[in-house]
Amino acid sequence: MVGWPKCYWIWNYRLWLLKQANERLDAQVARRLWEHELVLVGKMLTRDSRNFHGWGYRRTVVSQLESPELNGSSMIESEFEYTTRMITRELKNFSAWHNRSKLIPRLLDERKATDAERRQFLDDEFDIITRAMWNDAYPYDQSVWFYHQFLMSTLTESVGHATITPNFTRDDRIEYIQRQLVNLRDFQDGGEDCKWVYNALLEYTLAVCEMEERLPGHDEVEDCKAWLSQLRKLDPMREGRWNDLEKSLKSSRVLSEEHH
Repeated sequence: MVGWPKCYWIWNYRLWLLKQANERLDAQVARRLWEHELVLVGKMLTRDSRNFHGWGYRRTVVSQLESPELNGSSMIESEFEYTTRMITRELKNFSAWHNRSKLIPRLLDERKATDAERRQFLDDEFDIITRAMWNDAYPYDQSVWFYHQFLMSTLTESVGHATITPNFTRDDRIEYIQRQLVNLRDFQDGGEDCKWVYNALLEYTLAVCEMEERLPGHDEVEDCKAWLSQLRKLDPMREGRWNDLEKSLKSSRVLSEEHH
């Protein structure tokens, strides 16, 4: 494992051995082996914190330790705290952000979080990711923007929003998106060459229009065209996507003018 940490066959073999322990040993003895394995994978992730094999393996080990077969109980709080520590050490840790996003629905359910507590949780997570986005070392790193996109999807998607704030009204969700749009506009000052900010501004401006069941207004269309122009320069490999969006904006503008 030290020499080949990304060789998944090594992880599979260790997993097979541990499952043999479940079948052949007393539950208490088998549990100690799984606990040692959790310590081991923790050490491995300390050395290679973004190893996605290691993160997947950790999830498997934790699920075993939580299982009735090993007299387990929920480890959701400690695992969520673990992602916080790993992210604090390295903001670019995509695997830690991803794991965090997967833990949140269950975390809030097990806490029996009230609507107010869920709202505060969402506020806190936005604060964390906003600070990361404003960090000079990481504003262009995809992992930070991935987590921001995850949080935004809980507001923009009709199904996704239930994972954190199931009782948010449409107006609540729009209010939160508008706040983020203000932050994203501020981010343009100093982040002029960051494609992620233009992509986010474009996506969430159009999302608000869709949620309000209206066409983009004149100013919104002009803003979107300006952001598209930047995206063409910064991400020319997605020319087809930008062309499709531009056609959509032109159609929206024509329809909007017809309505007036």
